[in-house]
Amino acid sequence: MTAIDPGTLVILDTNVLVHLLRNKATGQALEAKFNLSARAERPLLSSVVEGELRGLAGSWDWGSARIAKLEQTMSQLVRVSAGEPEVVKCYARLYAQQAKLGQKVGENDLWVAATAIAIDAIVLTCDSDFLKFDPALVKYVYFAV
Repeated sequence: MTAIDPGTLVILDTNVLVHLLRNKATGQALEAKFNLSARAERPLLSSVVEGELRGLAGSWDWGSARIAKLEQTMSQLVRVSAGEPEVVKCYARLYAQQAKLGQKVGENDLWVAATAIAIDAIVLTCDSDFLKFDPALVKYVYFAV
């Protein structure tokens, strides 16, 4: 696992944000390793991750305190829309590449990866699906849990 250089844009995957919100051992380890709350460049939030987090909060019956913590956390991140034309183009290229390689990954993972490509960011993730991406194309740091 590598450090993320200062000045590098970091987009947080859904699983990372869930761990940070829970603030248990994995979330604390992520914060300690990557110092996310103190970065000069605020971490990025894909609109796809935002939707997934809101859906998870609803399906997990989060109460008002947890929802407030989610809202507060998301307000500290820089939101990037997956609907931006460059993100959509990157998604199409990545989708085609993964299909040709026979590498199935989740749709949301494709969108997060495409967003990272479009804005030249690194994805911080705990999701092993990212290991299926060509690291020359999708920059990511995988934090194993």
